[in-house]
Amino acid sequence: MSNSAHSVHDFTVTALTGAPVDLAQYRGKILLIVNTASKCGFTPQYKGLEAVYQQFKDKGVEVLGFPCNQFGSQEPGNADEIGAFCEKNYGVTFQLFEKIDVNGSDAEPLFKHLKHAAPGLLGSEAIKWNFTKFLVGKDGKVFRRYAPQTKPEELIADIEMLLAR
Repeated sequence: MSNSAHSVHDFTVTALTGAPVDLAQYRGKILLIVNTASKCGFTPQYKGLEAVYQQFKDKGVEVLGFPCNQFGSQEPGNADEIGAFCEKNYGVTFQLFEKIDVNGSDAEPLFKHLKHAAPGLLGSEAIKWNFTKFLVGKDGKVFRRYAPQTKPEELIADIEMLLAR
């Protein structure tokens, strides 16, 4: 890897509010990290992500949403618009972050790490579309990558398995 990060906990990212978030604060928790968009066919997954968060937040699971405009320009809004949309339409209470790139030279370093740790089909690291999901264990290591069409509720068995570890 180009940097010394070996764990998701080694990264600091920026919240939708503009505040820095040190992911080390999530040590010992399971993370579901997703690149999101407000105008995508998969956008209703916000509801499923929130449902998973509500079901497991008291057990040590966090959902982290990273808006991204790289796929069909489906996240054109600014931070305030994205936040208002997610809250109003889907009742999102899980942590959202500032809009990022997930592919290319300007990709958010956290996503470079996630893609490297859990490549997609045929070993491709590139993210193909909005709502690609990464499940991260309590130790900060990436457990698995899920395709955009995989509904959040389909991850429950894996979440429960990781919680039991």
